[in-house]
Amino acid sequence: MGAFRRVIGLMSGTSADGVDAALVEVGLKEAGVRLVAFAGLPYPPELRREILDVSEAGRGAVERICRLHAVLGEWFARAAFDVCREAGTEMSRVDLIGSHGQTIHHLPEAYGAFEVVTRSSLQIADPCVIAERTGVTTVADFRARDLAAGGQGAPLVPLVDYLLYRSGHEGRVLLNIGGISNVTVLPAGCGPGDVLAFDTGPGNMLLDALTEVISGGRLAYDEGGEIAASGDVSDSLLGELMCHPFLNEAPPKSTGRETFGAALHRDILAWRGRLRDEDLIATTTAFTVRSIADALNRFVLPLSPIGRMAVSGGGGRNQVLMKMLRAALPDLDVCHSDAFGVPPDAREAIAFAVLANATVEGLPGNMPAATGASGSVVLGVVAPGRRCGISIDPADGIV
Repeated sequence: MGAFRRVIGLMSGTSADGVDAALVEVGLKEAGVRLVAFAGLPYPPELRREILDVSEAGRGAVERICRLHAVLGEWFARAAFDVCREAGTEMSRVDLIGSHGQTIHHLPEAYGAFEVVTRSSLQIADPCVIAERTGVTTVADFRARDLAAGGQGAPLVPLVDYLLYRSGHEGRVLLNIGGISNVTVLPAGCGPGDVLAFDTGPGNMLLDALTEVISGGRLAYDEGGEIAASGDVSDSLLGELMCHPFLNEAPPKSTGRETFGAALHRDILAWRGRLRDEDLIATTTAFTVRSIADALNRFVLPLSPIGRMAVSGGGGRNQVLMKMLRAALPDLDVCHSDAFGVPPDAREAIAFAVLANATVEGLPGNMPAATGASGSVVLGVVAPGRRCGISIDPADGIV
């Protein structure tokens, strides 16, 4: 790769377990992205609890969110320095940062009030703090422009998936199992208009919350699926969970903690006594798998032949979940995203580095077919760094 821009991508997902940071080199004159280094910065338990608490409806007092916005800006900046240390390079050699931030609420459906109709999603981690601490121009708030154009503001990773992972001869699905599960579908030989992407439903969110309760706070997640492996799947509870209305909605669609958070968690816990704790975990693991398989069987496989599905995100480390997934989709080659040269934890951080680069180049970052937006738009807001090596011309339409 010839001339390139060094970009750090920063991402924290719905599970809110920490910040993923990827340092990449993005080609300027020729297409190409090379991962230089990856680092993960876990949140302290008390910070994670604060994020999860303010994300629940009715609990996000404005002063808590205001302070947390600044606090997370500091943590995201730390993650940027961590990935530089991992790469053995100085921050002064980084040209740009793209920060997704931390989602604390996602309301993509049209809402009418005060004589206007809006769609909204809130990601915090102040990009001005990141730019001030690092000195590097920082792009953030990627979802807002797509929402303003009538889209869901998600998923945004599909454009990068299309650029990096499409194949002329093989249909591919990229599945990310974070707090929420989402897919990008790349038919063989696809063009931009052929890409399908959407959230399928729960990922690790319900599993993590149940594990924490069942373990009395000792465990944050079911490592490797060990608890699920000792339980039995309840057909009755699974059948009830699979009646969730979100699963019947056709794409484009996106979701979050508002749909698969505390209320559904309480509904599952209400089965305690009728089922063993291990059975609750096994059944909730099966719910994640069944909702993914159901989405593919309804909305993807009837339309396009798919040969391989590459899994990224924390769910890929759950061996029981992966075994269930292969059993539920026997005709697919289910592998980890390493098969495409992408570390499973790095995919989304890489994506927001590439999207930040698109922003400063004045290029659209959304895929309207995936988000439902009225058209392609340049994403993000820009916080200039102290040593701004990126030329940002207002005439480019970057806002």
